[in-house]
Amino acid sequence: MLGSPSPSRSPTVKRPKPRRTAVSLAALAALLVPLAPAATAGSPAPAAAAKEAADDQAQWIDRDTVVWQAPGTGDARHRLLYTESGALPAKKGAPAGDGVRAIRLLPGTLSKAQRAKYPHLKDRSAFRVDPRDRAKVRSALRARLLAVQDTPGEPVTATTEVQIPGVLDDLYATKADLGPVFHHGRPTLSVWAPTARDVDLELDGRTVEMKRDARTGVWSVDGDRDWRGRSYRYVVRVWAPSAGKFVTNKVTDPYSVALTADSERSVLADLDDRALAPAGWDRLRKPEAVPLRTAQIQELHIRDFSASDRTASNPGTYLAFADRDSRGTRHLRELAEAGTSYVHLLPAFDIATVPEREQATPDCDLASLPADSPRQQECVGETAADDAYNWGYDPYHYTVPEGSYATDPDGTRRTLEFREMVKSLNSDGLRVVMDVVYNHTAASGQDRTSVLDRIVPGYYQRLLDDGSVADSTCCAGTAPEHAMMGRLVVDSIVTWARQYKIDGFRFDLMGHHPKANILAVRKALDALTPARDGVDGKKIVLYGEGWNFGEVENDARFEQATQKNMAGTGIATFSDRARDAVRGGGPFDEDPGVQGFATGLYTDPNSSKNNGTEKEQKARLLHYQDLLKVGLTGSLADYTFTDTSGRTVTGADVDYNGAPAGYAAAPDDALSYADAHDNETLHDALAFKLPAGTSTADRARMQVLAMGTAALSQGPALSQAGSDLLRSKSLDRNSFDSGDWFNALHWDCRDGNGFGRGLPPAADNEDKWPYAAPLLTGIQVPGCAEIEGASAAYRDLLRIRTGERAFDLRTAGEVQRKLSFPLSGKDETPGVVTMRVDGLVVVFNATPERQEQRVTGLAGSRYGLHPVQRSGADPVVKDASYDADTGTFGVPARTVAVFAADGR
Repeated sequence: MLGSPSPSRSPTVKRPKPRRTAVSLAALAALLVPLAPAATAGSPAPAAAAKEAADDQAQWIDRDTVVWQAPGTGDARHRLLYTESGALPAKKGAPAGDGVRAIRLLPGTLSKAQRAKYPHLKDRSAFRVDPRDRAKVRSALRARLLAVQDTPGEPVTATTEVQIPGVLDDLYATKADLGPVFHHGRPTLSVWAPTARDVDLELDGRTVEMKRDARTGVWSVDGDRDWRGRSYRYVVRVWAPSAGKFVTNKVTDPYSVALTADSERSVLADLDDRALAPAGWDRLRKPEAVPLRTAQIQELHIRDFSASDRTASNPGTYLAFADRDSRGTRHLRELAEAGTSYVHLLPAFDIATVPEREQATPDCDLASLPADSPRQQECVGETAADDAYNWGYDPYHYTVPEGSYATDPDGTRRTLEFREMVKSLNSDGLRVVMDVVYNHTAASGQDRTSVLDRIVPGYYQRLLDDGSVADSTCCAGTAPEHAMMGRLVVDSIVTWARQYKIDGFRFDLMGHHPKANILAVRKALDALTPARDGVDGKKIVLYGEGWNFGEVENDARFEQATQKNMAGTGIATFSDRARDAVRGGGPFDEDPGVQGFATGLYTDPNSSKNNGTEKEQKARLLHYQDLLKVGLTGSLADYTFTDTSGRTVTGADVDYNGAPAGYAAAPDDALSYADAHDNETLHDALAFKLPAGTSTADRARMQVLAMGTAALSQGPALSQAGSDLLRSKSLDRNSFDSGDWFNALHWDCRDGNGFGRGLPPAADNEDKWPYAAPLLTGIQVPGCAEIEGASAAYRDLLRIRTGERAFDLRTAGEVQRKLSFPLSGKDETPGVVTMRVDGLVVVFNATPERQEQRVTGLAGSRYGLHPVQRSGADPVVKDASYDADTGTFGVPARTVAVFAADGR
């Protein structure tokens, strides 16, 4: 989800698609202001929020403890007042009134365990629930609740709302079954709603009473066999702080496994029903499991894959992956044969902002407009709120496939077709990773697409001190540190693994999860067995964005699942260190022309003054080369080498924007990449950064070199779909809602690569238009020679990567012994990195000239260009040479060359 996790920088956000207008990054602060609550189904539009605001909200952290920075005096008393009517007359300056029940609070302190569990509250005042009032606690939690300070017989001097997630966890956290569960064909429906006054089931328009378990807060009902396939919602009466009153919400099931079109209602479906499985599903033979440390991952959006593919029979759908004769499917098979092991699908759960039936399309002749015209983005923007496109980082229902990718979004067809997609990808030699987004919801409060918060208000979302919902993730943040939100994450992941045979999960903004939550996912997956569950959970890979920012930054609320904290767990985090070194600068540079290792810094400078003087460029380039070396080791913290100043350093000693460049404990802790869906594509970054006169052939060579830095690193590597085909999004840096026009994947080189399809959408790119416009008309669009040549050369690198044990070093110690940078030091060549790993020598020559790299320690040894490149697709690399007498490797300009010992 983030463009860069640099400690000193803010994230790029993928916002849910706006319903009416686009919003720029510059207007993000306005976007994140909490919205007025919307009318909900089954209840009138709520009145304005009736909160009696305070600087610090009381937080009821367990059944016995309330944390509240009340401004009390010696004779002040503190109470929790509650009423089932919703009317609390108590307010500052008024008497508390009669007819309201109270829980008395006594002065107390936080225990060591409580301070450890709630580090952001550790220095605050605490109160104990008076033992005489403990019996009232459960009743109070289902009522209108307020904390007050007063003196007997005197007006109230302070009031505040009460946050209740902690006490709900203490009293009601449960492992009871939730959602639809079938026993011998008969369903039971259960929903966790401990604060609700009443919950009923609305089944096909009629109301069915549900029963409450007082111990767990779970409401449930047993159904008949003929309930299968019927639609349902829960009718929940509950106090809603955002509405300032009791509301009756008609809401779908958070544990839904099927939905009607546009998520209007849940559908009672049994995922074990054979009718929901494609032929051969029970006997599905997957490609051999690839350990995370050697995974080569292709990141792909389901709609991008086929929406613009004229050879696809079901464009834009799950079923497009079952079309074995389409250009897209054939290309994926070619990548699989070369060594790509996983396809990483951008979010495919139920999305809140894509209409599943009525979808708008731009009403313009887009192809006829000039390459630098603003009209394309205007026209796409006019229908963006209602078109078929969004990246999908706006969860609606976590455990149901998105309906807009199904041929029929109503009911269970999406289940069958999602499984058909997985089966088809597996049969093409690719395992499947699913991008999951549990760190936020598309909405909270009484919004129509808010599911969790309309059932247990104030629980599933992470709240700030003033009671507002944290939005550092771009949207309404969730709180996986709360027991039942954490459980929802685990339950949902296990369902995708068992019922859809997903082979891996990529966690969006994983650093906003507790480390314990992600480890709980790992533990639950490890318990899945082929005999009992149909999948081997131990072979399911996990990785995610370990960025450190927001209200949870630096473990403020819990130990986060960040880059540093996940080291040694076998759960990888994206490593941005080498990415920035290869591309240059960062995703948030005002000037996109800031260069890096693979974009010409110092060795092929452009006209940007922000690159600095020649001396400054050289110094920065050499530092980038040290960052790249750390990346090539797998971002290992303790790897020791000589840096470009001649010092002996570890990976952790190398600086990355004030943080250690190396943070990993093992090669499978860090995932390398040169581009992903966030920020400009690699082609577009090169367009901004390489000198304007650089030929299309040389741009293609630099693209392959940049991708090679990730592919030939230790540990897993990821590339964005189409990058090997020089994919462009016409310089769009945040195409989450830019439609098919800017996001299209062109599998046929005769269709070009997407460059020059107009100025990118103004919302996130207008400040870059002065840089973009001259490029869109001044740079030649690559032709088939460049596109097909780049793809073939990249596939050669994949063959080397997956065919050589040298790129499967399993421990940090093995990397230290077998991998080195023999020419690193004060005399290192700017723009060239030479790596020796086991029996191979890899030279990355990013300069525009042929370079000679003399490794005296190898003089007398026999080396030759790797046989894959020697017989491969790139004619230029075949001019690489090796002089055994001097140990000198000669590498053509803009080339990554791999040499094998003994000539092979």
